[in-house]
Amino acid sequence: MKFLRNLLASILGFFIALFLIFILFALIASVAGSSNEVEVEENSVLKLDLSMKIKDYSPKDKNPFVDALGISPTGLGLNNVIAAIENAKTDSKIKGISINTSFINAGIAQTQAVRNKLEEFKESGKFVYAYNDFYDQKNYYLSSVADSVFVNPVGIIDFRGLSTEILYYKDFEDKFGVKMEVIRHGKYKSAVEPYLNNEMSQANREQTTSFLKSIWSEIIEDISVSRDVSTKELNGIADSLKARTPELALENNLIDGVIYQDEYEEKLEATVGSKPKSISLEDYVKAGNGKIRSSSKNKIAVIYAQGQIFYGEGTQDIIGQGLTNKAIRKAKKDKNVKAIVLRVNSPGGSALASELIWRELELAKKEKPVVVSMGNVAASGGYYIACNANKIVAEPTTITGSIGVFGVLPNASELAGKLGINAEQVSTNNSPNYSLFEPMDKRFYDVTKQGVEETYKVFVNRVSSGRGMPFEEVDAIAQGRVWTGKEALANGLVDELGSLNDALEIAAELAKVEDYRVRNYPNYKKELKESLKISPFGKSSKQEILEELLGDEELRAYKAIKDFKSLKGIQARMPFLYDIK
Repeated sequence: MKFLRNLLASILGFFIALFLIFILFALIASVAGSSNEVEVEENSVLKLDLSMKIKDYSPKDKNPFVDALGISPTGLGLNNVIAAIENAKTDSKIKGISINTSFINAGIAQTQAVRNKLEEFKESGKFVYAYNDFYDQKNYYLSSVADSVFVNPVGIIDFRGLSTEILYYKDFEDKFGVKMEVIRHGKYKSAVEPYLNNEMSQANREQTTSFLKSIWSEIIEDISVSRDVSTKELNGIADSLKARTPELALENNLIDGVIYQDEYEEKLEATVGSKPKSISLEDYVKAGNGKIRSSSKNKIAVIYAQGQIFYGEGTQDIIGQGLTNKAIRKAKKDKNVKAIVLRVNSPGGSALASELIWRELELAKKEKPVVVSMGNVAASGGYYIACNANKIVAEPTTITGSIGVFGVLPNASELAGKLGINAEQVSTNNSPNYSLFEPMDKRFYDVTKQGVEETYKVFVNRVSSGRGMPFEEVDAIAQGRVWTGKEALANGLVDELGSLNDALEIAAELAKVEDYRVRNYPNYKKELKESLKISPFGKSSKQEILEELLGDEELRAYKAIKDFKSLKGIQARMPFLYDIK
């Protein structure tokens, strides 16, 4: 009996302790939550800084303790940024917007979406000013929408046109005896070109030049309208670097003044009529302005597919068929959801995962309209999951297409030979196998090539059916070729140019609803114990630690290598993750 009493007392004590811990966490969450409340003051100026990571969708962690303890991931969603600017239009406390961002951590299509929203904001009669110590091209593109653009007297304005660089490894492979065995379909499918050649092919140079020119034309057309400088003059300025100093930029009408920060603050005060309060974009979103409020029962589901496509569950940064298909099914079953918008921002990846997502969308389309909105990139597998929508809407600067597939395997047989390593295999059957340490067997190549060809044929058939185009017509514009949104509109791969809001309006029209509210998917939930794993660097995720240690460009290189090592099966993947400068 004594043993049972002790056991029951221990169990009771455990649950009491658990309850007290829960109450403690609730108190911490309550105190931290109240201390994080943000109030927008009168005569405020919204400070627009896009130097933090901008994703299409960056939801808060569903665990309240994670947010309360300040260990939730940093960054803003493009949907929050757009909603904040929209709300600022009618917020009497916000007198104007000041663009103060030294670096834009967003893609060109995302930047264009924000710029277009700022253009709308100006129609409210409120001002938009921009000031910086220096402007890179993306930053200047955004800032050029302002009523007035100012720069520091010793600042720099980088305005020289777009370029990109691709590394080739063929000589390196030959030198060290490690090469990549490649099987592909599509003459433009240049994701694997650096492993086969030591210089850019004519086909790849053609497509790269084409989409760079298309994006650049979009940028200078927008700047031309805002700055009242012809596109011919802007190209001349870029060719001759006539904006490299503040004086030259002022002379060529790219800016309105050369002043110091304190003088800029005085201009803001003179415009507002009193000393303005400054509120950051992040705080304005925290104050509840990061979404558009609506009491409508009708909903349009926006399902975000952002990142590379891998077979599996998926995360905020990786598209997996698990989370994505779960979100599609939830939206399909919800009677209040009248239409689905799939927001795609992906260079592609696993052909199998892409097919599984395509199938789930095909089932959803039988019950509700499905509209695709394309972000910075919706290429290869990213286009695969988009091609069967009722309507496809792309930003003019979206990179899309790349309808092609490839398979790639590392091979170290030459290196093994140089080192005196011999690999011997034993098998129960005579089927073709692959070894890292043996040259690729022709039978294995033929079987794998057949698989690549079959996947390409399925891909083209999916596009053909979804777009209502003959197979031959799709094949002619496929072959792994990359297009901008503007080019894709001309060749029939997309239906309209526009933003996510435009896609929502099209979805509402197809669903025959006039008023609606947006429901975002997927739901991401991180366990508290995982979120509490804070490193000695004060960061709560590997991503944040690597960003701190490596920097942006080195992190991209690291991720590219890491992702490449993770590739399994045949890939529907974009040629490169282009770094456009």
